[in-house]
Amino acid sequence: MKPFSRILVPTDFSKPSERALEQAMVLARMFDARIVLLHVWSMPYTAYSEGLTWPVGQMQQAAQKALDEAQVKAMKLYPQTDAILRQGGEWLQIIEAIDEHKIDLVVMGTHGRRGLPHFFMGSVAEHVVRMSPVPVMTVGGAAREPDAE
Repeated sequence: MKPFSRILVPTDFSKPSERALEQAMVLARMFDARIVLLHVWSMPYTAYSEGLTWPVGQMQQAAQKALDEAQVKAMKLYPQTDAILRQGGEWLQIIEAIDEHKIDLVVMGTHGRRGLPHFFMGSVAEHVVRMSPVPVMTVGGAAREPDAE
């Protein structure tokens, strides 16, 4: 049995997600593993959402189109790449996909938010690291500059 045969790469199409996919491809080549690219979309949350209607169909179509484009781009570099689209809370959908798709490793980007942005937005990566039944590798968006003294 290979150590990693299925690698999940959640994506929000950001730079950290792109870097995570690059790292996942390195590992996938080493272990001859499949990559499962996952995008989770959700309805925007607003405090006063009564009476608002969201174009759900258009939102889902846009998410699917972006995921399809990401998969085509990834398959040019690593053909063993599948893609799945899910709706709901990001970290919960990632955890559910791990079991449903028999994932051995998660490689995901992290935005590195701190302070109030982290407090208000939370951290999907942090939840996944805490809740995942399989190893999780997090990849930052870019190398940070050292603090000026």
